[in-house]
Amino acid sequence: MSKIYDTIIIGAGPAGLAAGLYAGRARMDTLIIEKQKDGGQIVITAEIENYPGGTEGETGPSLIGRMVNQANHFGAEKVFDTIVDLELEGDVKKLIGKKGEYLAKTVILAPGASPKHIGCPGEVELTGKGVSYCATCDAAFFEGMEVYVVGGGDSAVEEAMYLTKFARKVTLIHRRDELRAAKSIQEKAFANPKMEFMWNSTIVELKGDGLLESMVVQDTKTGETREIFAPEEDGTFGVFVFIGFNPYTDFLEGKVNMEKGYIVTDDDMKTNVPGVFAAGDCRKKSLRQVVTACADGAIAATQAYKYLENLEG
Repeated sequence: MSKIYDTIIIGAGPAGLAAGLYAGRARMDTLIIEKQKDGGQIVITAEIENYPGGTEGETGPSLIGRMVNQANHFGAEKVFDTIVDLELEGDVKKLIGKKGEYLAKTVILAPGASPKHIGCPGEVELTGKGVSYCATCDAAFFEGMEVYVVGGGDSAVEEAMYLTKFARKVTLIHRRDELRAAKSIQEKAFANPKMEFMWNSTIVELKGDGLLESMVVQDTKTGETREIFAPEEDGTFGVFVFIGFNPYTDFLEGKVNMEKGYIVTDDDMKTNVPGVFAAGDCRKKSLRQVVTACADGAIAATQAYKYLENLEG
């Protein structure tokens, strides 16, 4: 007979690892299921300045490394598998993965999110060949070259500034005529001599034979298009896309209440299904940060413990 865990956590990003830490410390029999690698989005973050108590020069991987060690220290088990179906009704929940089936009395959903794409021709074909969604991963490939960043929020502007450490010029392309990023971040960007801005513009096509060689940009007000070519001396350039994320919740369709793909919970991270909780970027919420993901995870695990206490009388 399969082992029945007290809780199974789907996802090993900050929310899932925080839940694993709190569940483990509460002496709950805990399993974390992760489909790819620990850390979620945070592992592609070059520098973290707004996580309370973080060390100077803190990076996503360094912070996640410590979180993983904490969760392990308190006994959380981990397997790498992709969950394809769930049976969440009743006192024992069943999770069906590509590699096996898992049983638990409670489930904490923390699957995270994935980057949104521009959705233009050539984007998929040229991903990894000039098109990227991760400055930390790929900035070094564009040392001394020109790059473009798509987006206007905090992440886009922060990543654009990070890219100026490598590229000779960084142009931020935004569909509007002003940024959505926090004013303090905007001020830093406007003061950066390597940064330029292309307002009221969107990329409508990316072109290249094996490498990104040109892009077609459209003016959002006039509809006019123009083609921008890679500098002759470089032969290519970079396009980094930071226009938000899609929650990784397709496998939860019809299983829990969602709005626009985000899981709906109350303040205690409870979904509409008893014994099922959600935490982190997959949840409908106003602020998606490492610190809020960790808070979600801590609350979810604590509420799962209380649910178990009531279940077992």
